[in-house]
Amino acid sequence: MSDASLTLGPARRPFVARHPSVLIFLICLGLFTVAITLLSEGFGTGVVSTSFVKTLGKTLCLCLVALAMDLVWGYCGILSLGHMAFFGLGGYAIGMWLMYARTELIVIDSLAASDLPPTAQEISDGIATQIFGVVGSSELPGVWMFAHSLPLQLSFVVLVPGLLALVFGWLAFRSRVTGVYLSILTQAMTLALSLYLFQNDSGLRGNNGLSGLQNLPGLDGMSQDIVSLWFFWASALALGSGYILCAWIVSGKFGSVLRAIRDDETRVRFLGYPVEAFKLFVFTLTAVIAGIAGALYYPQAGIINPAEIAPIASIYLAVWVAIGGRGRLYGAVVGAAFVSLLSTWFTGGQAPDVNLGFYTIKWVDWWTVLLGLSFVAVTLFAPKGIGGLFDLIADRRSPDRHGADLGPDAGSLRETEADT
Repeated sequence: MSDASLTLGPARRPFVARHPSVLIFLICLGLFTVAITLLSEGFGTGVVSTSFVKTLGKTLCLCLVALAMDLVWGYCGILSLGHMAFFGLGGYAIGMWLMYARTELIVIDSLAASDLPPTAQEISDGIATQIFGVVGSSELPGVWMFAHSLPLQLSFVVLVPGLLALVFGWLAFRSRVTGVYLSILTQAMTLALSLYLFQNDSGLRGNNGLSGLQNLPGLDGMSQDIVSLWFFWASALALGSGYILCAWIVSGKFGSVLRAIRDDETRVRFLGYPVEAFKLFVFTLTAVIAGIAGALYYPQAGIINPAEIAPIASIYLAVWVAIGGRGRLYGAVVGAAFVSLLSTWFTGGQAPDVNLGFYTIKWVDWWTVLLGLSFVAVTLFAPKGIGGLFDLIADRRSPDRHGADLGPDAGSLRETEADT
């Protein structure tokens, strides 16, 4: 057997080996994760505070939902202004279990001092009163029927956003709603969902939302510096897995069809491709990814309320992807991380105020204006976003062939001819 026969062809080589950019991203993410772990309070070094580890963990989750947004918008051409709704639904699904299980432990502990052992009904009533007393109720709504089961609530993290996206997408795409009209519909869906959740009778505590999510049930003795590292690792693993999945989707023939749909949907449909099926698959898949990101984000944030699902959140998501570079997976990650960390710096009071004499610029008030101006500037002057800088660094220019043939045939156009 010859050595040539032992060499794997391009199609049989590992996916990461065929796409060096994915390998580079994973290496950078791995080194970043290891570095933060070694510098964290949980590891013992204490250089990076626990609160900042949580901030970085949340940022990784936002990078994951930005990946989903880039896949559906940057590659498929669907400007969805509702993906943060799926993000929030994933957070509510896991938040219900966290709040129920933690409250159950508190109620059992409080009833343990009674003369008679508490009944299951007494425990259930106590849980309902503890959770919903703030909205004037003492009964568990029907949506909390499975809140006691972690496996079921984890399945809802995927099923609820996925089913909502599947139904909405099927109705919209089969009607061939495209462009700005589809964006308006996704925004209307998000607005309707947030307004519903603001109501006390929605079963999710209205504008009070779900709180205390950072306290893992049964791990009261575990310090937050360790718990924050667990979620940080989980967020990094989810981002790495999501990046591989998205890169795999856009790298093959499926990705080529998605780009064709983005560029000329009518022509792709004329060629016989089921455009609606492709769009529905991507829309549903990205909704599931967003739900998983939300399920990791809100236990680190500690609270979720309907304001997190408001349409403005989805608009921010589109801005992150645009600033990072639409149509580049790494651009979406860079944009989300850059804007998220910069937002934390500006709105957290860490950025010094600027005294102009006649007026003092307080960045807490002016950050959204600065973000909006940045979005306009990127759209007008740098449509490739931050990701375009990587093109300059990589120096992606035509090779200097010094008059050599530009094609496989001897009569191919030469470089000197191409310049004239």
